Amino acid sequence: MKIYTLTKRGLLILFSCVLLGATALTVLISTTTKAVETAAEPRDIPIYCVETDKKQVAISFDAAWGNEQTETLLKILSDKNVKSTFFLVGDWADKYPDSVKAIANAGHDVGNHSDTHPYMTQLSSEDKTKELRNCNEKIKELTGVAPTLFRPPYGDYDNAVVNAVKSENMYCVQWDVDSLDWKDPTPRQMIERITSKIAPGSIILMHNGAKNTPEALPLIIDAVREMGYEFVPISQLLPKGEYTTDHEGRMHIKADSQ
Repeated sequence: MKIYTLTKRGLLILFSCVLLGATALTVLISTTTKAVETAAEPRDIPIYCVETDKKQVAISFDAAWGNEQTETLLKILSDKNVKSTFFLVGDWADKYPDSVKAIANAGHDVGNHSDTHPYMTQLSSEDKTKELRNCNEKIKELTGVAPTLFRPPYGDYDNAVVNAVKSENMYCVQWDVDSLDWKDPTPRQMIERITSKIAPGSIILMHNGAKNTPEALPLIIDAVREMGYEFVPISQLLPKGEYTTDHEGRMHIKADSQ
C-alpha cells in the first residue's frame, strides 16, 4: 500500500483548489438565484384582444411613412360604414397634417404610434416619456384630442414600456390578428388569414401603406360581417374600468370595477 504525504506546497495547492471551487459554486448559486428571480418577475403584457361575449372586432391601421393610400382607405371605410383606429407616428403627423384631421373628422380613433418610430425598449425612461408626449401633443394640436391608445413601433415592448404608457393614462394596444399586408399577400390570402383567426374581441393589424390593402379592405369587411361580426374602433372595444391582461394579452375587467 502506498502512503502519500502532502508537502507544504501540495497543501497550498490543495487549499487554493478548494477555495476556487467554493468561489465558483457561490457565483453559480448567485447567478441561478438571479435567473430564477428574473423569470419569476411578473410580465406586464399589452392588450392584444378583449374578453367579450359580443361579436365585435376592431380594424387598426399603423401609419409611419407613406401616405398614398390613406384617402382611399378612408373612402372605403366611409362607404362600408366602418369606424376604425389609426395609430400615427408624430413625424408622420408633421408631414401629413391634413390626413390626421381627415382621419379624426371621419370619426376614427387617432392613436399614438410614438413620435419617431424607435424601438421603445432601447430608450431611457425619459426618452420613452418624450416619445409618448411629443406625439400626443402633435395629434392634439391637429385634432383637439390627445390619444389614449398607444401601439409600440415594431410591436416591441417590455415592462418598462407598458408601465410608461400606463403612467400617461393610456392603453398599450397590440393585435391578435395580423393581416401581414406588409408582406404583400394577395387579397384572398389576407381574407383567409383574418377570417380563420378572428374571434370576439379581436384586434386586426393593417397598414396604410401596404400594396394590396386598398383592394383587400372592402372584401375583408364583407367577409367578417358575413361571419356575424360588428366593426367598432378600439376605444369602443375596450371595456371601461380596472383591468388585467392574461398570458395571451386578453383584456379582462376586474370584477370589483364593473
